[in-house]
Amino acid sequence: MKKSVFYHAGCPVCISAEHDIIDLIGFENIEIIHLGNDKNKMAEAEKAGVKSVPALVTPHGNVLHINFGASIEEIKK
Repeated sequence: MKKSVFYHAGCPVCISAEHDIIDLIGFENIEIIHLGNDKNKMAEAEKAGVKSVPALVTPHGNVLHINFGASIEEIKK
């Protein structure tokens, strides 16, 4: 089974959401990408449809924007 991908930027909102998502779906079922540290994954996130973080991309390609920590444009700076 393909994993979900959780994108975040390391802010408190993102970290809290990360912990909740791991509790809900399990660490083994998710790939976590910190866009603040791994900027080379930015294009991948945008191609998937991520507009802000924290966001979860499901195995079916649905993007679930969780709360609001930062826009992709803010992280690019």
